[in-house]
Amino acid sequence: MVSMRKKDRHGDGDEDGVGDVVGGQKQGQGGLITMPFIFANEICEKMAVVGFGTNMISYLTGQLHLPVTAAANTLTNFGGTAAMTPLLGAFIADSFAGRFWTITFASLIYQLGMISLTISAILPSLRPPPCKDGNSCKEADTGQLAILYVSLLLTALGSGGIRPCVVSFGADQFDENDPEQKTTTWKFFNWYYFSMGASILVANTVIVYIQDNIGWGVGLGIPAAAMFMSIVVFVFGYPLYRKLEPAGSPYTRLVQVCVAAYRKRKVVAGDGDDGRMLYENEELDAPISIGGRLVHSHNLKFLDKAAIVTDDDNPKAPNPWRLNTVHRVEELKSLLRMGPIWSAGILLITASAQQSTFSLHQANSMDRHLTRRFQIPAASMSVFTQTSMLSTILFYDRLLVPAARRITGLRRGISFLTRMAIGFAISVLATFAAGFVEVRRKRHGGAADPISVFWLAPQYCLHGAAEAFVSVGHLEFLYDQSPESMRSTATALFWLAISAGNYTSTLLVSLVHKYSAGKNGSNWLPDKNLDAGKLEYLYWLITLLQVLNLMYYLVCAKMYTLKPLQVRPAGDGREDSGDDGQLVQLSDRV
Repeated sequence: MVSMRKKDRHGDGDEDGVGDVVGGQKQGQGGLITMPFIFANEICEKMAVVGFGTNMISYLTGQLHLPVTAAANTLTNFGGTAAMTPLLGAFIADSFAGRFWTITFASLIYQLGMISLTISAILPSLRPPPCKDGNSCKEADTGQLAILYVSLLLTALGSGGIRPCVVSFGADQFDENDPEQKTTTWKFFNWYYFSMGASILVANTVIVYIQDNIGWGVGLGIPAAAMFMSIVVFVFGYPLYRKLEPAGSPYTRLVQVCVAAYRKRKVVAGDGDDGRMLYENEELDAPISIGGRLVHSHNLKFLDKAAIVTDDDNPKAPNPWRLNTVHRVEELKSLLRMGPIWSAGILLITASAQQSTFSLHQANSMDRHLTRRFQIPAASMSVFTQTSMLSTILFYDRLLVPAARRITGLRRGISFLTRMAIGFAISVLATFAAGFVEVRRKRHGGAADPISVFWLAPQYCLHGAAEAFVSVGHLEFLYDQSPESMRSTATALFWLAISAGNYTSTLLVSLVHKYSAGKNGSNWLPDKNLDAGKLEYLYWLITLLQVLNLMYYLVCAKMYTLKPLQVRPAGDGREDSGDDGQLVQLSDRV
């Protein structure tokens, strides 16, 4: 049905942000029964990534005998590539392959990379000989490095297809049109992140221990074997999955809206009362609006010109580079509105990134002994972060949500925007406390008379709690508020925020190191002796930036317009204001 409709005003809608979804699921498909298959794939992928990446510097320098600088650059390049590939994987899934097949083939590619790495760690001919007398070390030759780089590239490409699709594919299994499944979607994000955190915890302890004490062949072979089993289990669940068909390239549609709006930039838009019409075509939008049509919103009005019908347009056979439907215009608006909220999550990653750098250096200069003979590895302090994150998710799901539900009346207890705000506030406390711990460490005598490493535990735990609130809320926000045909792309933005946060940390540390240098050789961040620096100033600088970021986020959340969705509830034949559907604004305020 083709229609041209005056600009609509959206209503108040459902208070807890969950709208009804129409179509897209056959009887008996989807639901909780699919979760073991989906989680198995994600757990093994994360265990493989973390189990290898955490100790990668040791493998490159100890087994391949690369210089520290070359090894660090290799890891940086690998990390940057792995952070960008989710955008490619999301494009493939949303455009033509679908999420199931993207995950399946990406897992196979990842498996090839892991097998290649494991073989190179087992066969002596694929790595240089051991060092003689601990000094004479032969670096890996060109062929051995080629195997390494190909293996890393395969794992990066595989991760790019798995990361953006698993979380979206999992959430797709719950039909919000079914009352029994309607409240399950937001729980899925909690348990998805919980399972991911648990696998990271195992990788940082068991897998790393095996690599250091038993051997790299076994240490890499276990994640490779687990990845193979996860593929088998994931594919075995094929008949049970709810699979939504891809609807063509979302990026092309976004560009078409921009081009159409620019070409009609001189067309004068009406105010909604002068007969100016906006173009709608339900048949054209059917493949990208299974869950309901996006209706007109009253912001970013310059994009509305893409939906204005002129004498040069043919509404029956529209040229998308000149004329677009309201739904397609609102797809672009939704992504643009999400931008400020998305960007607020970057600084949280910047703050937590210090745990694996300067906090690790602090731990190395502190008393790590549990007994006279046994001391905790500095890298194992991350166990506090993971344990805190997992505990917070359990607390949130089992205690906080039921209690908050009685107060707010929302099915999810608190909104995802509120959840993120709480996490940002906790992260401020983490870096603020970290500064005072550093002051105490140096005042007590620094490395010469070290204090217990457990003084660092509170900041690690606070970072874990902050991650449980912000990261899960961030994922939920991106999935819930993105257009339904772009949910893999929206999930890829989550990983892009992590990449941006790490790069921001690198930039911040570089600038502080450069501009805090004194004429007498002093520096906030000295190259060698941490006791001679002012690391606490860096922590408090990050604290200040986080306070400003929290204020920025609260303003953005207050002004945020949630996507208005017009749906047709199953079995509801009533009319609403003369229309066939029911207008629902996904309402979720701080």
